Amino acid sequence: MTAQALLKNDLLPLTLAHTGKEAFYWMNDCHVQHLPVVHEKKLVAVLSEEDLFNYSLFDSLATHDFSLMTPVFVRPDDHVFDIIRVMGDHRLSTVPVVDENGNYLGLVSQGDVLRFFTNCASFSEPGGIITLEIAPRDFEMSAVCRLVEEEDARVLSAFVTSSLQSDTVEVTLKINRTDISRVVASLVRHEYYIKQTYGFDQAKEGYRERYDSLMHYLNI
Repeated sequence: MTAQALLKNDLLPLTLAHTGKEAFYWMNDCHVQHLPVVHEKKLVAVLSEEDLFNYSLFDSLATHDFSLMTPVFVRPDDHVFDIIRVMGDHRLSTVPVVDENGNYLGLVSQGDVLRFFTNCASFSEPGGIITLEIAPRDFEMSAVCRLVEEEDARVLSAFVTSSLQSDTVEVTLKINRTDISRVVASLVRHEYYIKQTYGFDQAKEGYRERYDSLMHYLNI
């Protein structure tokens, strides 16, 4: 999945003619903390709510000094992982998409990325979730998947997380079976440490309510 597939044009950028007050209210209406400023189809800057209060809210954005602000953006063919990296590095709620000629094409929001991963994680599929804690030297995804498949199940999705404070990685698996007891037992027999398990059918309604609340907040 690339930025081209995720970008939206219905969330309009700011222009130099907008006042700080208009920019502030537009960010609030769109439930974002950052919006690009575009002039003659070119990206000028990515403005945050905090930036607005460095100037009078009644003045136009043309009075802002953008010379020290390096525009942050992604290209249309950048992968979703690149978008996440840029958002994380710069703590952005939106990131603009710009072509090779510097023309503004649209933007990608945190909500767009979240929706993409929700779909990738097979949220609507019934099943269970298992979180393993593994030393990096012992982690082999193919071996884990083989054990799952030997119990007549399969991995719908998986992701790995780690931190500098830990010498282990967490591997979270979404399994296509609601009864994951046999899969868990097999992993334990093979000396995998099970950190957490979730019976997805039982928790599904709670997850759906939390997800719906978040989507409502993001106005998706």
